[in-house]
Amino acid sequence: MVSKEKVLTLLKKAYLKNDTVDIVTKQYIKNIVIFDSEIIIDIEIDNPTLKAKQKFKKLIKDSLKDSLPQNCVLNFNFKIKTSHESQPTIKGKSLKNIKNIVAISSGKGGVGKSTMTSNIAISLKRMGFKVGILDSDIYGPSIPSMFDISEKKPMSTVNDGKSVMLPVENYGIKILSIGFFTKIDQAVIWRGPMASKALNQMIFDSYWGELDFLLIDLPPGTGDIHLSIMQSVSITGSVIITTPQNVALIDARKGVAMFNQKNINVPVLGIIENMAYFSNPELSNKKHYIFGKDGGKNLATDLEVPFLGDIPLIQSIREAGDVGRPASLQDKSYIVDHFDTVTKNMIQEVIKRNKNLPKTEIIKIKTMSGCSAIK
Repeated sequence: MVSKEKVLTLLKKAYLKNDTVDIVTKQYIKNIVIFDSEIIIDIEIDNPTLKAKQKFKKLIKDSLKDSLPQNCVLNFNFKIKTSHESQPTIKGKSLKNIKNIVAISSGKGGVGKSTMTSNIAISLKRMGFKVGILDSDIYGPSIPSMFDISEKKPMSTVNDGKSVMLPVENYGIKILSIGFFTKIDQAVIWRGPMASKALNQMIFDSYWGELDFLLIDLPPGTGDIHLSIMQSVSITGSVIITTPQNVALIDARKGVAMFNQKNINVPVLGIIENMAYFSNPELSNKKHYIFGKDGGKNLATDLEVPFLGDIPLIQSIREAGDVGRPASLQDKSYIVDHFDTVTKNMIQEVIKRNKNLPKTEIIKIKTMSGCSAIK
């Protein structure tokens, strides 16, 4: 008489190719039912192909054939793991040559996130750091325009025997963006998996070289691209960009909540308030709070996160971005002083974070259903 225990014992000696754990311990075998000479084995796999099923059948038959009576009949029931149990589209890997990865985020579009990313990058470069920007805003990439490299294309090279992309470089900043691969009037209409695949290529099929900081310019909101990035690499910390008015602050609060969520847990380095006020130093020092006063500063206090500083509403910042030469490149300008201040504050928070906290884990969320609404 064949017993269930005997079958399980035999299958504990069965290993898939390249696996170091047997198929029972890895929980592929869900149940075994025996009726006289018939043995029914329930198997759960994440690959629905016929080839994968045949591989399991052959492995099990080969493992049992010498230990079971000849009249035994093996039957198999295959169950495919549901989507929330499958692996994420982007799988976590390490970026050995990059010391700090900082996500620049905003809940609301139009608050100047890409402008802030560009100018912080330039400030870091002027301070002597090696800097790169990953423009992860798949549907609205702005960084190529802000660095006057929209017409450029990444070159290829060979690294460790593998063909990889070389980031486009301008003003000493290494940059990769989906904008290099699309025309200026071409809309990117992709579902999440396709966008994740493109990000995967820009992150891992590229050669960044040695970097002190990789700034990731995230798209607005708290969606699929954000999760894909955080499933992909270990983020040192995040910076939230907002403007002072309530409409922007509501979404900035959600951005902080996303990074603070238990199964994400990316340190928030601080909040930057953009377009904080308008003034014309050439005429007077009077400040005009067009969008409200101290909204970002008060939000930082309320959420108990650092306030990294504010940037005034200045026409030349916009003009500099439009012509592809970030305002932080200007010499001896009060504009540069503002960007240097928020950059230095960010660096201080990075130093504190690296000293006091362990490396951020790559998140284990496998689908959007894994990231429930925060209560």
